[in-house]
Amino acid sequence: MATCGERTSPMKGIKSRLVLHFGLILLLIVLLLEGLFYWAVHTYYIGTATEALVTRSTTFTNFINKYATGYRLKDKARYILENVSNQEYAKIEVLDPGGKVILNSYGFQTSEIINTPDVMDAIKGQSGLYIGKSPQSRERVIAVSNPLTYSGEFVGVLRYTISAEPLYQAVNRIALYGAGVGTSVVVLAFALSLLMAKRIVDPIEDLTSAAKQMAEGNFAVRAPKRFDDEVGTLADTFNYMAAEIGKNEKLKNDFISSVSHELRTPLTSIKGWGETLISGGLEEPEETMLGLEVISKETDRLIGLVEELLDFSKFQSGEMNLSRERMDVRELLNDLHLQFSVRANAKQIELKLETPPTPLMVLGDPNRLKQVFVNLLDNALKFTPQNGSIVIAASLSGDRLLVTVTDTGEGINQEDLPHVTEKFFKGRSKLSGSGLGLAICKEIIHLHAGRFSVSSALGQGTSIMVDLPLLANQ
Repeated sequence: MATCGERTSPMKGIKSRLVLHFGLILLLIVLLLEGLFYWAVHTYYIGTATEALVTRSTTFTNFINKYATGYRLKDKARYILENVSNQEYAKIEVLDPGGKVILNSYGFQTSEIINTPDVMDAIKGQSGLYIGKSPQSRERVIAVSNPLTYSGEFVGVLRYTISAEPLYQAVNRIALYGAGVGTSVVVLAFALSLLMAKRIVDPIEDLTSAAKQMAEGNFAVRAPKRFDDEVGTLADTFNYMAAEIGKNEKLKNDFISSVSHELRTPLTSIKGWGETLISGGLEEPEETMLGLEVISKETDRLIGLVEELLDFSKFQSGEMNLSRERMDVRELLNDLHLQFSVRANAKQIELKLETPPTPLMVLGDPNRLKQVFVNLLDNALKFTPQNGSIVIAASLSGDRLLVTVTDTGEGINQEDLPHVTEKFFKGRSKLSGSGLGLAICKEIIHLHAGRFSVSSALGQGTSIMVDLPLLANQ
């Protein structure tokens, strides 16, 4: 299995593929453009020269055929050579109907037979064009042939020929310049693609390195954000994830430490009183009853902690199910008021219940809602000093039921207030607890389509409001 260190090689692969693919695409584009450029230059030079040659040849042939109609072929040949312009750079040849050269512009009768396509077309009475290699010299030429007539009948061929070598040299020279420019463009493109690939891959390598460090347990690591693009957004998301994991890791460690302490305290008491009772031989009834009460109380604490952990596990896995039924919250509050009045009186705390005379019908899980209000009242009694007061108030607001539990306890620090419903959060309180109670209460109320809010002022007390939807047509 590949290690984290071995995962840097794909980055090099991405960089190489980006450079290679981008470079190949650009190379193909440059080659295509070079081909089009060469074709355009070739067409321009050769086409221009051919057009000029065809124009001159056709014009002069028409002139000869029109104004030298009384001349036979040899006389026409001499007449043609005598009337050719001194600035004419093309080679002019007069051929008989068999393609044999009668006379050329140099004044020679070579008896050479020419059977190139342009001559064949002229023999057939058509204007012919030939661009290719000369059968004799093997140089590239452009030849235009037109038929000569005598008294309206075909008697020979007038052929214009120029060398195309200078044209091809010019075309090749320009194409070579273009190839040089294209090569420079391709080299520059490869360099730019390498730079672009580096800009893309380097942030990914930073993320890979940060992820490796995080996998090794360093949750304080952060990936640098180089650019404000998709990879930059990924870096922001990674950093947010790292911060949240670090935060959860701290909460987890705090929770483990807290729960370990919470579990150790009752277990120590249970073990200590168990050993005391054993050593005392159960002969002193008062001490025995006191020990049994402590063991029972601490066992209840352990059961409460375990139940909170089980509830938390259910919420985390999404397995918390509600058994909903029609219920009157007012009855639930009355029962809890009676249940907690004993504890409140023992601590000399005034516990009040304020409810309207009409039923407060909701569709909820009685056990889970009871769990919520038991937790709220237990916290209120825990944090309210002697001679304080706790008020349970229920009221209607439209189609909503509002239940508030307000105490005159020590209150919550404003810095801790936004976090009291977070999992494992215990704040600055030195009292026992897992830090899960309010988080579980909030989750239960949310499952009832309700709202859960906490307001508090340090030294003045705390008020927790539960907002539930009333049952329609109650």
